[in-house]
Amino acid sequence: MSEKFPSLKLVPKADAPQSAKEFKTDQEVRWCPGCGDYAILAAVQAFMPELGIRRENTVFVSGIGCSSRFPYYMNTYGVHSIHGRAPAIATGLASSRRDLSVWVVTGDGDALSIGGNHLIHALRRNVNLKILLFNNRIYGLTKGQYSPTSEVGKITKSTPMGSLDAPFNPLSLAIGAEATFVARTIDSDRQHLQSVLRAAAEHEGTALVEIYQNCNIFNDGAFEVLKEPGTRDEALIRLEHGQPIRFGADRARGVFRGADGELTVGVVTAENESAVLVHDAHAAGPATAFALSRIADADTLHHTPIGVLREVRRPVYDELMADQLDTAVAERGEGDLASLLAGGDTWTVD
Repeated sequence: MSEKFPSLKLVPKADAPQSAKEFKTDQEVRWCPGCGDYAILAAVQAFMPELGIRRENTVFVSGIGCSSRFPYYMNTYGVHSIHGRAPAIATGLASSRRDLSVWVVTGDGDALSIGGNHLIHALRRNVNLKILLFNNRIYGLTKGQYSPTSEVGKITKSTPMGSLDAPFNPLSLAIGAEATFVARTIDSDRQHLQSVLRAAAEHEGTALVEIYQNCNIFNDGAFEVLKEPGTRDEALIRLEHGQPIRFGADRARGVFRGADGELTVGVVTAENESAVLVHDAHAAGPATAFALSRIADADTLHHTPIGVLREVRRPVYDELMADQLDTAVAERGEGDLASLLAGGDTWTVD
């Protein structure tokens, strides 16, 4: 690999162990009291020292929204960029400065509405980015309008008679865009959140992590069924690679593949136990991961998978680009911008 464009594996390591405190800035954290963003911020600040990457070689890029204040609170380099354009800006940064660890922080409105096109192209290119998509199913910063993930019938300031739009499923969208790493976790489950972040950080290429995040002002309780002790065990399906997909307080329920190929949820018995689906996050084809992303009921959130749905290897965009640059230099020498601008491809317009 070119010395000009070193592999991400060569990102400089910290000279000495770092602490979570070193990743905290002196800025006042300005989110609404009780916002789920606090829990995510604390989890990320505590997790970053584990990577052993220098703070000056770490960059957080955000767009616009409540979540996009994140760079202010991370004592790393940061870019608070344009609405929806964080993946595009991060793509340029990661491709030209491959000595950096680049993270994108975005929300369901920022990433899936005005930024939808930028998101899917970053995913299909497989740039070395880690994208944290905070999903609270509402527009928080602009005070409670429905978002691309709001459920049908959602009554908000912008949909007083209920939303007519079918919501995006971010994980289905990512898998359809050929993402190589797709996962989901929850703001209040710190242990699970950090385990997913570790897996995302180790992945070479684009990693998309959807984080269910509570907006206690405009959409409070949207994910309570996944958090309350009385309901979460029956609602959450915790995925572990290589393990049968079973869940429930006594693991009495499981995921099966029906005769039509679709995934179903049912009670595990002695007769059908061997038919319980074993999770394979590294399967070459995306069909099963996509089917898992569709299990959850969009309205009640029952049977919601969390964890890593898909993690596969594919050539990384930045490395492919660096190889092309190396080849161009080897074959033609250093580029000459003046010659390019004054080249022979000209047109006369009458």
